[in-house]
Amino acid sequence: MSSDAHLSDHFAETLSKMRSAGAHAMELAALRRRLEQLTEPGAGELPGNELEPLDDISRLVDLPEPDTEEARRVLDRTAVLKLNGGLGTSMGLTGPKSLLEIKPGKTFLDVIAMQVLSTREKYNARLPLILMNSAGTREPSLELLKKYPDLADDAIPADFLQGREPKITADGRPAAWPANPELEWCPPGHGDIYVALAVSGMLETLLAEGIRWCFVSNSDNLGALPDARIAAWLAKEDIPFAMETVLGTAADRKGGHLARRAGRIVLRESAQVPDGDDSFGDVAKWRFFNTNNIWFDLERLKALQDADPAAPLLPLIVNRKTVDPADATSTPVIQLETAMGAAIGSVEGARAIEIPRTRFAPVKTTDDLLVVRSDAYVLDDGGEMVPEFTTTPPVVSLSKEFYKLLPDFDARIPVAPSLKECTSLAVDGDVTFGKDVVVRGDVKITGPKTIADGEVL
Repeated sequence: MSSDAHLSDHFAETLSKMRSAGAHAMELAALRRRLEQLTEPGAGELPGNELEPLDDISRLVDLPEPDTEEARRVLDRTAVLKLNGGLGTSMGLTGPKSLLEIKPGKTFLDVIAMQVLSTREKYNARLPLILMNSAGTREPSLELLKKYPDLADDAIPADFLQGREPKITADGRPAAWPANPELEWCPPGHGDIYVALAVSGMLETLLAEGIRWCFVSNSDNLGALPDARIAAWLAKEDIPFAMETVLGTAADRKGGHLARRAGRIVLRESAQVPDGDDSFGDVAKWRFFNTNNIWFDLERLKALQDADPAAPLLPLIVNRKTVDPADATSTPVIQLETAMGAAIGSVEGARAIEIPRTRFAPVKTTDDLLVVRSDAYVLDDGGEMVPEFTTTPPVVSLSKEFYKLLPDFDARIPVAPSLKECTSLAVDGDVTFGKDVVVRGDVKITGPKTIADGEVL
């Protein structure tokens, strides 16, 4: 980058492109802040030597079960919000990831609908379900939810759209790609949720309808059921923001962990680790990992945004890609992103709470998909994925060459093997599974090979 004046001109071009696309003043304020953060030394970085480990935090197992009336009262004023903008492109999908079948005849969204309806019935609570969609996920997702007419809320829309902003080049100019102008734009990370709630009018609607709290999670995490204990804890202790965390394992090295910086709790994502800093993977030191299960007080969010349209203040994440993700030779670009959990570092009074792993079972790869499709989890009538394994879920590692993309995965594993007695399964090479295969203990298979129907490994 060159001089600050030159930089400002380029940033003005980016803001102008955003404005020409009809951006709201709050979206412009948020983008302006991210552009300003980009000019700071060490932009988007959180070095390990500036952080201290987090001490013990509150634990879900220690929270009391609220009485029936208290649970009904807090859940009646809570909305369930699912981040549903993903298209599942990393698995070779072309539609919403949440429409992927995880049990026979049941997609992520089916299970989410079952969970919300079951919780409503249990507590006699309103508990509206809302999706934060992208343009690509909106129509098919809302179409699926029509199967559940009881989900609809007459006063609260079923969804709102996430925002988007220009990708920029290394010098801060908006990227141009005439071959496909849509590729010039990107979502600004899930930290966009706070501004998108306000810009869409959803925040105002929820508050007008008496909804005070919001429980947010990824649509691919079916462990994230609305929990009356956490809702009552927020209400009783007047907590403006809470993050659910799990004790870290080696598998969490690519997630985000909590730490202290200058006395405050902060969230550090893997993309914020400077080159050469190997501190991130130390799960014994950084014990608490973010699940992206977030709770926040909508009244407090509104007050923050009244004082600062770009609130809450979120650290910058600099994501370096090419303008066409499928073409490594296309123009290098920077995507300016934020993480919604990072609000824990700027919202006064924010808290973290340790939860059991049962509330955190995201499906990010076909490895994860095989585990949830197997009998390691049983889907009950209320939409809960009940673990059938004794201690920890099986660790699955499938050859990326043959299983990374869903069509390849489905062709080789049309029926999931039994994994409830499996500790780990590693598949190296081209292996096709027959029906009723049982995997027990630690198993490694090397292909090419076909596993016969009913075989016990």
